[in-house]
Amino acid sequence: METVLLTGGMGYIGSHTAVELLREGYDVIIADDLSNSSAEVLDSIEKITGIRPLFYQVNAADKEQMQPIFRDRAVSAVIHFAGYKAVGESVAKPLMYYRNNIDSALTVLELMAEHEVQRFIFSSSATVYGEHNVPPMTEDLPTGGITNPYGWTKYMIEQILRDAAKADQELSVVLLRYFNPIGADESGLIGEKPNGIPNNLMPYVAQVAAGIRDHLNVFGNDYPTPDGTGIRDYIHVTDLARGHVAALRYSRTHTGAETFNLGTGRGVSVLELIHAFEKANGIKIPYEIAPRRAGDIAEMYAAPDKAEKILHWRAEKTIEDCCRDTWRFQKKIADELRILRSH
Repeated sequence: METVLLTGGMGYIGSHTAVELLREGYDVIIADDLSNSSAEVLDSIEKITGIRPLFYQVNAADKEQMQPIFRDRAVSAVIHFAGYKAVGESVAKPLMYYRNNIDSALTVLELMAEHEVQRFIFSSSATVYGEHNVPPMTEDLPTGGITNPYGWTKYMIEQILRDAAKADQELSVVLLRYFNPIGADESGLIGEKPNGIPNNLMPYVAQVAAGIRDHLNVFGNDYPTPDGTGIRDYIHVTDLARGHVAALRYSRTHTGAETFNLGTGRGVSVLELIHAFEKANGIKIPYEIAPRRAGDIAEMYAAPDKAEKILHWRAEKTIEDCCRDTWRFQKKIADELRILRSH
């Protein structure tokens, strides 16, 4: 049985990947400092899979804290999710983002080299394509021209990993560029639970549906798109998690650095997503048109062909599945809040 270390594995994408790995028979270790997640996620993973992963509450950037995992456990691969991820916050606090995100990647790579762990899957982002490429995005397009420090940390870590793979002929690096993950595990037990005001569209829609917020702001309706609103490639988080399992399988026989887009290949506009949510769940989402946000681009969606050809993976769930699963999870959170308030 292979032992896989998930740094930041209690977060939104990490926890869903833990579930898919456990379902596939992998031994999972999670390292997370819980700065943007909750220890309750461990209970939920156990409820879904019947297995409780080994959990270390550590900061992935702290070598001393991370050392015991590599020393005491036979780690065969690392999937690196750890990192701050709010675009707006990265603009306000760039040094915090550069220090944390780059340090955590370097620390993990150094420990892997010391303990001869040679498979690294990196949680990258379509943000690295910047604002000048025309979709669909293929992996061979130029990267850079990024509008925020969060995206630049992904770009820089990709470069660090390519250099590391060039220097160490045994190292297998798989760079996974995510498009827009949404949805939740169909159990309704894990999903996206942002602290404070959500940065992403779908959790905001769900909070409006739950009555936590009174309306949704749609930023810009004058883009050169069919309905004037921004178009993105929304991928169900379970499909995304399955992509990591496929990348892990691929890394057994691969060396060097290889990049894959994880997206559906289909763009969906903001208004289309709102209407899909309303239709799937029978709930009206009040929204208002607001000015465009700086740095937002009109259209971004993946060309996912390479992942299908080489990893034998493709997204299977529909936008309606995403909307239904999001609402199932949001209702669970709302019910828990009501129970707490009644006590």
